[in-house]
Amino acid sequence: MPVAEGKSVQQTVELLTRKLEILGAEKQGTFCVDCETYHTAASTLGSQGQAGKLMYVMHNSEYPLSCFALFENGPCLIADTNFDVLMVKLKGFFQSAKASKIETRGTRYQYCDFLVKVGTVTMGPSARGISVEVEYGPCVVASDCWSLLLEFLQSFLGSHTPGAPAVFGNRHDAIYGPADTMVQYMELFNKIRKQQQVPVAGIR
Repeated sequence: MPVAEGKSVQQTVELLTRKLEILGAEKQGTFCVDCETYHTAASTLGSQGQAGKLMYVMHNSEYPLSCFALFENGPCLIADTNFDVLMVKLKGFFQSAKASKIETRGTRYQYCDFLVKVGTVTMGPSARGISVEVEYGPCVVASDCWSLLLEFLQSFLGSHTPGAPAVFGNRHDAIYGPADTMVQYMELFNKIRKQQQVPVAGIR
């Protein structure tokens, strides 16, 4: 979600949450999704001039006992929370990128069968953008309810309503799972990282 013209990230989040509350959505606690980037250790690349691979280790408060490890354009591994300890032991192969931690935190709202999470994306101490996640509880095949999701999104996002996520295209009739959500958060975080040199009010 882009930052509203002349508003800060926090003011835009407040505008969105006010719209949801006017619709009749009720607060259902908070949420957090975080992501740390690891790159292939230089010692494992050899002298072939190979490009290092990036791996993203992520957590989602909706799945408190799980840890997600994603390769860009690759598979998503779902492990238990001890995976973080394993990453420390693998420092000879993967090293944490400095100042790479990015997260989104915010409020969960329930509106009938929809669960909506509006969060502020932060890197270090500063707000970098806004995340909006919408889930339609009764349906597990995302493409079957995309029209309904779209209609609901338009009710409070207006012209900023996104197109269908890329993750839908590859798995048209597949059952939607937690890994699909984490792939979308990874894509969002990478997009925000690339825009980090741009002043927040200038993001469109």
